[in-house]
Amino acid sequence: MVERAPRVRASELTGRNWLNTGGKDLNWSDLRGKIVVLDFWSFCCINCLHVLDELRPLEEEFSDILVTVGVHSPKFEHEADPEALAAAVDRYDIQHPVLDDPELSTWQAYTARAWPTLVVVDPEGYIVAHLSGEGHVQGLVSLVHELAQEHEAKGTLHRGSGPYVPRPKSEGILSFPGKINALPAELRAQEAQGQTYLVTDTGRHRVVELDASLEKVLRTWGGNAKGYQDGSADDSRFNEPQGLAIVPEELRAQVGYDVVVADSVNHRLRGVRLDTGEVTTVAGNGVQRLLDAEGARTGDPNFIDPEADPQSVSLSSPWDLVWSDAIESFIVAMAGTHQIFSFDPVSGTVQVLAGTGAEGLLDGTAAEAWFAQSSGLAQAADGTIWVADSETSALRKISFQENGPVVTSAVGQGLFDFGFRDGSSEEARLQHCLGVAVLPDQSVAIADTYNGAVRRWDPATAELTTLARDLAEPSDVLLEDRGEGEEPLLLVVEANAHQVVRLPIPKEAQRVDEGASQTQRPPSLLAGGTLEIVSRFSAPSGQKLDDRWGDPTQLKISATPPEFITEGSGAQQGLARTLTLNPEITDAVLHVTARAAACDGEPGGEIPDHAACHLYQQDWGIPVRVTGDEKDERTMTLDLRGVN
Repeated sequence: MVERAPRVRASELTGRNWLNTGGKDLNWSDLRGKIVVLDFWSFCCINCLHVLDELRPLEEEFSDILVTVGVHSPKFEHEADPEALAAAVDRYDIQHPVLDDPELSTWQAYTARAWPTLVVVDPEGYIVAHLSGEGHVQGLVSLVHELAQEHEAKGTLHRGSGPYVPRPKSEGILSFPGKINALPAELRAQEAQGQTYLVTDTGRHRVVELDASLEKVLRTWGGNAKGYQDGSADDSRFNEPQGLAIVPEELRAQVGYDVVVADSVNHRLRGVRLDTGEVTTVAGNGVQRLLDAEGARTGDPNFIDPEADPQSVSLSSPWDLVWSDAIESFIVAMAGTHQIFSFDPVSGTVQVLAGTGAEGLLDGTAAEAWFAQSSGLAQAADGTIWVADSETSALRKISFQENGPVVTSAVGQGLFDFGFRDGSSEEARLQHCLGVAVLPDQSVAIADTYNGAVRRWDPATAELTTLARDLAEPSDVLLEDRGEGEEPLLLVVEANAHQVVRLPIPKEAQRVDEGASQTQRPPSLLAGGTLEIVSRFSAPSGQKLDDRWGDPTQLKISATPPEFITEGSGAQQGLARTLTLNPEITDAVLHVTARAAACDGEPGGEIPDHAACHLYQQDWGIPVRVTGDEKDERTMTLDLRGVN
């Protein structure tokens, strides 16, 4: 049994509305007798989506004693829209009650500092654990078993069904479609007349070919149920597929497939041969990438053995991909690790192309750049790769230069900055953009998802303008070349309207200025001078810290602006650090990454040979304000895995 600190009663659950309860507002008396997991999430957050999937088997195994309550605490303005939240609950097939917390009142009551945060409450209504980030399910299983045993003996555990009531759904021929690509003539369905399009029908976990009208399905791959299976078009299964890219014609016979699909929740790249319908796995082992064995050995979480079988490599929510002429490989937006990968279909080599894995906006060489849930890619005529970097609401680009790839930002300021404003790089704002396409004049169309708009960035004038608005969460854009003498159109995937629409490309773009915003998350108030950062970590039952090669924990700390920390930044072993703060800066964002490695084994004993080892990691981006008031924080405690 884990030794616990003095018990703290769970705060009330307050918000605007409840979903998945049949219209009932829940309180702790309704949940008494159940083990409750509060999941603080936002529907923009890839790590939160990972946790939703991690919790599903736990919810199924303990369906009579455990209730998950999703507390939706929005980051972006659009996420505070109740209709957008309801659509997200449907899109991600959430089968537990969800509290709409637009003012972050419950978030603040539980002192959450990161998306996602899990808080475990026992059947008597007392908090027993705080967990940040992903990868906690194994520990949760142990904790739920302990709590069930304890409260069964006390008579305080009540078995039976929970308060979940499913919502009715309404969709069209598509369900929350993700990405679109045009099929060349030789790959189209035999009955096709004119251009056809491949679309990921993400909500139905399949890939479809639409005819030129965009209203008729010609062929499908995968089924209406999520899963993972290779095989024929009918037998194969996907799980929320997203991006898709056409294999260059000269390579198709050699590699044996025509299209590569980013199968996001399966953490795999899938190959589809269109003439036979055969679906295969071309990269990814299905295990979400945190730290593979070679990475643990080398101490480099970005290490991938170049000789590794591509199907043995761990990926993390691949969201989009595009062929790169510059490196003759596919470039993959690996949303889950905030990086850009490459995949060579001939050799099968998978490598990290750009990004350290830190979440944020930092330009520079590929090896030092930061990304944040990159979700859209497009190649320009000169080989430049344009990137929709969703969590920083940024348009980034990767240029291939003599000394290697370089990352720069066209639009975007940081993790907490967004808005709906046209203008120069400094003035312009997007809101969680997911898709990009290169237009005939080499300007860039952007699916500005949470603004419900399509925007245009013109590299020649360095200005952002607006092409269209009042769309329902556009998730991708594609240029439709209609041939000589015809004006090109723009195809827009309207995810929340379950359709693909055609839009003209205005010769004179609209002008919009609805302001710039920052995430309405209250800053942590600091006394100033120094700040001690402490990350709590308690290994789950049956695991121990892997100290065979030294301290298995690490803190990596930086700030925006960097000058905010005068001493103590960087990566060092240990989960406690004292920072010296710049007295001339009052507002900043702290970027903290905590890591701890634990392996199967009992405390005090040896770690068995070939024991399974686990990396626990969480990134925090914490807005802070120095007040100079001694009553404010001098120590900031961040729960990586804290058990009371």
